[in-house]
Amino acid sequence: MSAIIYSVLPGSFAEKHGITPGMIINKINGEDVNDILEYRFLISERSVKLELETRDGTVKKIRIRNNYEDLGIDFENPLIDKARSCRNKCIFCFIDQLPKGMRDTLYFKDDDSRLSFLHGNYVTLTNMTMEDVKRLAKIRISPINISVQTTNPELRCKMLNNRFAGDLLEKMRYLAKHRITMNCQLVLCPGINDGEEMRKSLYDLAKLFPYAASVSVVPVGITKFREGLYPLEGYTEDTARGVLEIVSELQKEFLESFGSRFVYAGDEFYIKAGYD
Repeated sequence: MSAIIYSVLPGSFAEKHGITPGMIINKINGEDVNDILEYRFLISERSVKLELETRDGTVKKIRIRNNYEDLGIDFENPLIDKARSCRNKCIFCFIDQLPKGMRDTLYFKDDDSRLSFLHGNYVTLTNMTMEDVKRLAKIRISPINISVQTTNPELRCKMLNNRFAGDLLEKMRYLAKHRITMNCQLVLCPGINDGEEMRKSLYDLAKLFPYAASVSVVPVGITKFREGLYPLEGYTEDTARGVLEIVSELQKEFLESFGSRFVYAGDEFYIKAGYD
């Protein structure tokens, strides 16, 4: 993929230096531009040297003193690179439960750390090697929203149907060590990763506080289009109350221990339980 410029903001540094739509950014400060995160990292310098290619193939070099501001450039492909799709086959995947015949974009399973940073998407980190994780830390991508589900390696591999899903804590510990903030999520499935499994996961994640900044627990979503999928049930009033009992207990403990309730249950659990 190429960093093809789609538009230039009027009055921006880019416009003032003669940068126009259709140009391609080949390098910034001598470094290749592989995706939008590298672009944002590289333009954060006080002085930015751009190597651009014009529509007719001419190479143009521009130096911008940008006061650490955005250059005012939008790209034809907002990520510059191709979006990374999900490699998992989660037992609770909502996209697998969609009816047929809707627009194609609804069926794309993204699992892209860049979309997590830019738009708040949750990612599992299963399509990232440790080298990819180290790159995130190097270019200071923070916060990252992580779909944890469980910190039990064997159970996580089962829930995500991915034998490579069990190294999550190793990656999260590395990010925490390098002061990258993580917002976490547990999609709870009754009798699978709630109860004592949830309690263990929350204690494991609490050890990474404050870089693991919070954990949201939400109930699995069930539709009527689950033909041929893993047998799951939704939460009842009783099972929702069981989740909230543990959440409430740990919130008090975490608040006393390090000043944050840390774990928060989705509204659906309170509605199912009949609570305010």
